[in-house]
Parts: sequence; C-alpha cells; structure tokens
Amino acid sequence: MVIVLKKDISKSDKLNLETFLTDRAFKLNEVQGDEDTILAAVGKVSMDLKQVENLPGVQRVIPISKPYKMASREFKKENSTVEIKNNRGQIIRVGGNRVVSVAGPCAVESRDQIREVARLVAKSGAVMLRGRAYKPRLSPYSYPGLGEEGLRYLKEAGEKYGLPIVTEIVSPELIPIMENYDVDVYQIGSRNMQDFDLLKKVGALGKPVILKRGYTATLEEFLMSAEYLLASGTDRVILCERGIRTFEHATRNTLDLSAIPVLRSLTHLPIIVDPCRAIGVRDKVLPMGLAAIAAGADGIMADVHQEPEKAMAGGAASLLPVQFDKLMHDIEALAPVMGKSVAHIHEAGEAKKLICAYSGNRGAYAEQAISRYFDSSEAEAKAVDSFAEIFQQVTDGSADYGMVPVENSLAGSVYQNYDNFSRFEDVTIIGAVTLNIRHALLGVKGSTIADIKTVSSHPQALSQCRKFLSGHKDWKQVEAVSTATAASEVAEKEDKTRAAIGSTQNAALYKLEVLQEDVEDDPRNFTRFVVIQSVQKKHLRDLNVSPNMASFILKTRNEAGALYRVLGIFDRHRLNLTRIESRPIEGESWRYWFYIDAELTGISEVNTYVNTILAELRDNTEDVRLLGIYSEIK
Repeated sequence: MVIVLKKDISKSDKLNLETFLTDRAFKLNEVQGDEDTILAAVGKVSMDLKQVENLPGVQRVIPISKPYKMASREFKKENSTVEIKNNRGQIIRVGGNRVVSVAGPCAVESRDQIREVARLVAKSGAVMLRGRAYKPRLSPYSYPGLGEEGLRYLKEAGEKYGLPIVTEIVSPELIPIMENYDVDVYQIGSRNMQDFDLLKKVGALGKPVILKRGYTATLEEFLMSAEYLLASGTDRVILCERGIRTFEHATRNTLDLSAIPVLRSLTHLPIIVDPCRAIGVRDKVLPMGLAAIAAGADGIMADVHQEPEKAMAGGAASLLPVQFDKLMHDIEALAPVMGKSVAHIHEAGEAKKLICAYSGNRGAYAEQAISRYFDSSEAEAKAVDSFAEIFQQVTDGSADYGMVPVENSLAGSVYQNYDNFSRFEDVTIIGAVTLNIRHALLGVKGSTIADIKTVSSHPQALSQCRKFLSGHKDWKQVEAVSTATAASEVAEKEDKTRAAIGSTQNAALYKLEVLQEDVEDDPRNFTRFVVIQSVQKKHLRDLNVSPNMASFILKTRNEAGALYRVLGIFDRHRLNLTRIESRPIEGESWRYWFYIDAELTGISEVNTYVNTILAELRDNTEDVRLLGIYSEIK
C-alpha cells in the first residue's frame, strides 16, 4: 500500500507510523514526490486499511492492486530516472528528457578491439560502453568470453573515453570479481530474467541494473522480475525490451514496440530498447532503433563491432561504426519532435557548477533549452531581463554561458540577437540546440475549458495558436511578457476564468492544470537556440562529438558582385549554407551585416578547413568574424 503523509507530520508521528508497520512485517520505502511525501509499505495486508488511515500524520492510504508493488505506477506517479556517474564527474541520467545510447561489442575479444570500439561509439554519441566478459551460450563450444581479463579491458576502455561500463552478470559467484573492477551497470540477460536468486543478490548491491525482458515473458512477468531487484535493495532499475519469440523467422525475434507505451502506463521505471538482439539482421536495425525512440523509449542499446564478419559473437546483429553513427544522427533529428535531446559525454575537464543566462522567467522555453544542452548537475539557469543583458553578462563574466534564440521555424529570425552579435564582438558560439515548441492551455486546479473567459500569453504564442483560439472567440486575449509570466500570473490570481498558453512544464512549475495539450496551429514549430560564451574563456563543456556547424558575420565591399564573390567561396569549398541573414549596420546607411551558417558534415580537419575559408573571406570582404565552430544538438 501507498501511505500519503500529511505535510505537517511530526517526527514522533512518523516514527510511530513506521513502527506500527514494521511490527507487522511491512518493508518500508519513503519517496519524496513533487507534491507529496509517501511511505510505500510492501507486505501482506491482513488488516483493515482504516487502521493505518486513522493514525496521526496520515493523509490517505492507497492500496496497490498490482502484484509488482514497488515497480508500479501506483507506487510512484512520477517517472524515475537512474543516475550513473562517469570518471569525468558527469552524471548520466536514464529517463527524463534525454535519450541515452549504450553501445559496444556483443563480447570483449581483445584490448585493442574494445578500445577501438569505445573510441568510435563515444565519438558518435554513446554515453555508456557495453560488452560481455562472460558470455552465456547455448552451445558449450561457442566463444564464452575472456572472463576477468575481459572485465579489465572493458574498464580500461570505458575510463579512457569517459564511458561507464555495462556488462552482463550470469551467476552470483561473479559478483566479487565484478565489484573488484567497479562495474558501473549490471545487465541481467534475457535468459536470466527469472533467475530469482541472481536478481536478489544483484539487487542487494544497490547498483544500477539493466533488466532485459525474457523472449517468452509477459509484461507482468517482466515487471515481477524488476520487483525482485527493487525489493532486494536497488532503486535503480532500467527495463530493456529486446524482442520476443513469435512464429516469424524473418528476424531473430519480434521487437515488441507496443511494450514501450504499455510499460509506461504500468511502471515509473525508465525503458530502453535493444534493436540488435531483437532483429538480428544488421541492415534492419536502424529503422527499428529510430522507431523505438518514436515510441517513447528513453534510450537504445546497440551492438557495434568494427569488423562484424570476424566477430566471435553476435556478428550478424552488430552494426558497423558508420551505421551506428548514422543511427545517432537520425535520433538527434527525431529527439526534439519527442520533446527530448540526446545525451552526450563531455570532454575531460574540471567539473564545476556553471551559470547559463537566459531571458524570461522560470519555465521559459529558453530555460528548457538549457536543460537540453546542459545537464542540471553542471549548469544553473539564470534569468535576466533582456537578450542584450545575456550578451553583457557573458562578456563581463557574470555568466559562463548564454542561451539565446536566433530563429523560429514559423515566425522567422529573432533580429535582436543577430544585432547583438554585431555589437558584442567578444562572444563566440560554442553550441546550438533546437527545441520543439508545443503549447498547452493551462488553468488553475479544478477549472475546465468551459470556465475560461480570459487567456494570456506571449504575443507570438497567441499568434501560433490562432486556429484553437478562433474556436473560442468569446475569450479575451491578453498579451504577456512571456509564456512563463502568463502561467505565473494565472497561478497567482487563482481565478478559474483565467487561463494561460504555455508549455506543460509551466503547468508543473506553477501547479496548474493542463486543460488541453498541443493547441498550436502547426506541430512543426521549432526554435533554434545558440549557446554563447566569452572568447576570453576556455569552454569547459565540450561535447565528445565532432563539430557540424560554423557561423560567420561579414560585411561585403560596396561594389558590384561583392556578395556573389563571397558566396562563391563557400560554393568552391562545397559547403551547404543553411542560413543567410542580413541586418542594417548602425551608422552606415544602406550597408548590411551578413550572417551565414554553414554545415560541416563529413569534414575531418574542421579547424584547418574553416580557417582556410576564413582567410579567403578576409581577402574578399571589408570585415569578417568567425562566430563559432560548434556541434548543434537537434
């Protein structure tokens, strides 16, 4: 049962409640939620629940109907996240708004093999390194793994590239060896999903565990196995769908994508998918990996081998490094549509809390962009009053970074920030992130759409919801400084006739009700933000991925064909220009700054390449500045 505690419960009343329950053989687990503190009591209920509900400090008692108690959504309403720390001080979170990827060979074969795979998958965007040191096989004559030697090679490779290691444990007797090598995440394989003795002993370690679904297991059986881990001591369980056995033989197994939304409704635990084990056919893995993210998975697990035709295990299902790289690029493009971004490992460097400035109130879309680009453990969002103040604070050192919008897919450019780049010469772009802007109608608790008479939001948000608002012509529309400000004001007034248009995050932040989601006219509503930093500072949060964009600001000569010749430089170097924007130069009538974004996909020596272009631009312009070479997170 779940016992919701009163907010003002005293220490003595809480202690009496805990004693009452433990005396009746209940196992207790306290969970701090966003709004409530609950006490989960797991055990055989052989009494009237009113006895508990009548105790001092108890608000209400909710019986858990599912056989899996601690894994159930009744036990915990909010989605859980599993935190895994790497050797660079970065915390990787499985669950939440990041898509994670776990990649590596099916089995560790040699030191050189695992190091090379680790280098390649880290470069493509993996955040954890997988590899079996002990390989359970159906045949006693198949490759069994390198054992302890393989663990050592796996740990060395993971530490070199900042990747926590994931390895399968096949027997409780291996626990002391794996503890010696400080395994970061234990994997329980499909064949061992119902080895309950193994589950209990691994759960007692309190470490993160990836639990793979048995290929004949129902979802309830799957969750019951997770319950063994949770009941034994760990609260960091990640479910992994890896395909089930059906009558179809075209693929190794049938990937059950329906399991993702069904599990999401049943459990709070994070969910990842292993398309390689499910499909077993290399060229069919990529679309299914992408489909898993579209279905709502928190991440993927993939077999990757530099020479799969020579692999000692899992070669047919293993992706080539170039295929894994393609999959990660596709996921980067899809993630914003799902309201997520892809997690990346940062380059080695001193870990410290950084400040990123943005314009607006708490809950603004720019603040969400900060949480997409940075991990919450490494960067703190700081609200300022204007775009210009972001640039100023970055320049004078008051903020380490700034998050500024530069364009919207529907509304076009944010001209103030293009002008700020010409005014503030001491800033550089070090990253970019694209955010899918999805609006919802928000009201106070207990209100309905029928109650609403006034709706407020930022003017741009109101214009992006014209179709929805045209169906409510009797509503008065009020402009606000930002969507977050509108939500804040509705919450403060506590008036059922007032509503705001903003993000669902604003609803959670300001304790509002989501009256209707996706009220925007066009779901293809994206805003591109760039991350700026002072040129005087060394960037401490370089992503371990290759730069894919370069941005320039330039002033052409005042002569015929000047812009034509500039564009010809980019054409000769075969660069795709994704944006050209012109802005008037202050104090120089009919003269313009040109802002240019160029893709750098497929270029190896990026800095040398861009510097060559920059030298040619200097010879053909009055003034030119490189705004930045950076990685754009879609």
